[in-house]
Amino acid sequence: MSETRTPQMRAVSQDTAGGPDVLKVITTDRPVPGPTEILVRVHAAGVNPTDWKTRAQGAFLTGAEAPFTLGFDVSGVVEEVGPGVTVFAPGDRVFGMPRFPHPAGAYAEYVTAPARHFAPLPAGLDHFQGAALPLASLTAWQALVDTANVQPGARVLIHAAAGGVGHLAVQIAKSRGAYVIGTARQAKHDFLRGLGADELVDYTQQDFAETVRDIDVVLDTISGDYGPRSLRTLRPGGTLVSILPLDDSFPAARAREAGIRAGFMLVEPDRAGLRAVADLVNSGKLQVNVDTVLPLEEAAKAHALGETGRTTGKIVLSVAP
Repeated sequence: MSETRTPQMRAVSQDTAGGPDVLKVITTDRPVPGPTEILVRVHAAGVNPTDWKTRAQGAFLTGAEAPFTLGFDVSGVVEEVGPGVTVFAPGDRVFGMPRFPHPAGAYAEYVTAPARHFAPLPAGLDHFQGAALPLASLTAWQALVDTANVQPGARVLIHAAAGGVGHLAVQIAKSRGAYVIGTARQAKHDFLRGLGADELVDYTQQDFAETVRDIDVVLDTISGDYGPRSLRTLRPGGTLVSILPLDDSFPAARAREAGIRAGFMLVEPDRAGLRAVADLVNSGKLQVNVDTVLPLEEAAKAHALGETGRTTGKIVLSVAP
C-alpha cells in the first residue's frame, strides 16, 4: 500500500537572524486547518517594518526561534474550512492580519489561521491592494479611532504621513472629520494632498515642533526623539499614540504634568476593525497605495527596499501565479 503524500507548498524561510540574504525559498508541508481555522491560498503578502525587524532580530515580538516563515499580511482565497467555521466557505476572497504578533507565515502559498482573524476582501480591490491593507490600516484605525477617539474638528498630526501606516492614517483621520497635518519630504506632499491632508511639514527643512501647535492627537510612527518633540505640539488634554515602544528617555512625567495621555499601542487582530476599513474602502474614503510588487522569490529584495525608508505606501509580494 502506497503512503499518502502530504501536499507541499513554497515558502520563504530563514534559519538564522540576519540581513535580507538569510531569506530563502523552501518546499515544505502545506498546513491543515484545525477547529475554527481556515486554510487560505495566499495570492499576495504585505511587507512591513515588523517583517524586517523580525528577520533581523529573530521574531523580536514573540521570542520564537528560527527556522520560521515571515509575514503578517494576507490576501487570498479560502481553500478549506476547519470544523466549526461558519463565517467563510471555500472560494471566498479574504484579507487579514492573522495571529499577530506571532508570524502568520504569510510568505507562503498557504496559511492557516482562526477564521475570525480575516474579513471579506472589498470587491473593488485586487489581492495586491488587499495584502497592503491589514496591518497598516488596523494600526491606524486602532490608534486613531479605538485609542484616541478622533472626533470631528480634531487637529491630528501624523508622522511619516506618506508611509504604509501614515498614508492610511491620513485618510482615516479625514473620514472622522479631522484637520490633518502630516510630516513628509516635499516630494511626497502632492501625493498626501491628494489623500486629503490639510497641512504638510517637510521635516528635512523645518522642525515640526517649532511650527505646529494646538494638536489634539499625534500618531507617532517613528519613535526616537519624535515623541518628546511632539509633546510641544499638543494641547493640554491631548493624546500621543506611538506604534513603537517609548524608550527610557521619554519624559512621561512632563506629559502627565501637561495633562497629555501618551503611550505605546501594539496592533491586534481585529475582525471588526477590518470590516470598518473595508467599509471605508467601499465608500471611496480609503485607498491604499502599493509602491512595489515583487515575486515571492524576491523577498530579500523587498526587505532591502523597505529598509531604505523611502517607499510611498506599501511593498507587496506576489505569491500565487
